[in-house]
Amino acid sequence: MQEKLSASPTGFAMYISPMFRSKRRQIERLDFILAGAQKSGTTALHYFLSRHPDICMGDQQEIHFFDNDAMFVAEPNYEELHKHYPPIVSSTIAGDCTPSYMYHEPAMQRIWNYNPKIKLLILLRNPVERAFAHWNMQRYRGREPLDFFDAIREEETRIAGAPPLEARRFAYLERGFYGRQLERVFKFFPREQMKVVKFEDFKAKQRQTLASIFSFLGRKPVRSLRNKDRNVVPYERAINWEERVFLYNLFAEDISKIEQLLGWDCPDWKL
Repeated sequence: MQEKLSASPTGFAMYISPMFRSKRRQIERLDFILAGAQKSGTTALHYFLSRHPDICMGDQQEIHFFDNDAMFVAEPNYEELHKHYPPIVSSTIAGDCTPSYMYHEPAMQRIWNYNPKIKLLILLRNPVERAFAHWNMQRYRGREPLDFFDAIREEETRIAGAPPLEARRFAYLERGFYGRQLERVFKFFPREQMKVVKFEDFKAKQRQTLASIFSFLGRKPVRSLRNKDRNVVPYERAINWEERVFLYNLFAEDISKIEQLLGWDCPDWKL
């Protein structure tokens, strides 16, 4: 067996057998997807996942493959997804973080067709807080001329008259009805392939929550990860009590459905 000669840091020659060199492989299928929900800590979780030595998250945070309807007019070309990933060693798993997959209705079937064994991570936030954070982000980016209460009253009309990509930007309420979205996920994927995490737990008990997420992915926890808020924008104003009550009354039934579906108790999501 021929061995290659390489220079050691001390200047002496040393032999490295080919058997000790890590073989890299092209991505054939992603191992997991962080599929939602938007404004629920997905940017922060993406950051922590990308810092794990045995996880590859690709060259951008949101690839938007499975919610890109143009990709599925004909037989999908998965190389358009895989081109975002470098060759990886066998011990590394690959994932994507596109929070709109849970919301975009055709996405789950497309993901199942792609890899029925894939694992899904989902973060859920108090839908009232999520809606207000979503509106605030749009205001900060200069995309939302309406005040919050006006925007949620106009939401249905705006969504009905806009193309899907534009409509999702203003779906402040619609994105927060998690019950129907989860039922769609459960239609395609068994519970053991899913890990659903409360945003509030992720924020308050970050180390423990991250350890459980890494365990779910079959990876050891990382001992030291620098805690840093991600994708946080300044708030134009706080949500007022009238808005909070109005939104809670809209979401109350769905919150009860979430508690039943997931076996959760969500007193912090209620008034």
